[in-house]
Amino acid sequence: MGQKRVIDGKNGLAELVGKEAGVSDWYTVTLDDIKKFADATGDHQWIHVDAEKAKKGPFGAPIAHGYFSVSRIAGVFMQMVEMKGFAMAINYGLNKVRFPNPLKEGKRYRLKADMLSVTDVDKGVEAIFKMTTEIEGEAKPAMVAEVVFRYYN
Repeated sequence: MGQKRVIDGKNGLAELVGKEAGVSDWYTVTLDDIKKFADATGDHQWIHVDAEKAKKGPFGAPIAHGYFSVSRIAGVFMQMVEMKGFAMAINYGLNKVRFPNPLKEGKRYRLKADMLSVTDVDKGVEAIFKMTTEIEGEAKPAMVAEVVFRYYN
């Protein structure tokens, strides 16, 4: 893992508006990852978990669930950045999520975070990041989402 970006309080967040906040290391999605996610969610559709059938299907390989990419955001983001000056951070939700390209088994992916906005809320600030799950060697990402975090004093 590369060096974490340290973001110090509201001013540190505000300085990043319109800029890249960080990029993660590369991760490889495995069939085991996909199957564990299927078990956790109950979504065992063949395009995800049946390797032989999926290889003959429209994507040529098993694909990770779109929500797999969403579920990786918080954990990977916390590996990319260190927040200072706040007592607590919460994931407040998502404004918009799209899955423009399937994340196929065996592909490497990484998370890129861009700061969109920072606004005051009661006892803290709300920060909206554009999170993009990039796929190595592909022009289109697996996921693009507006993610809302709230940071409290």
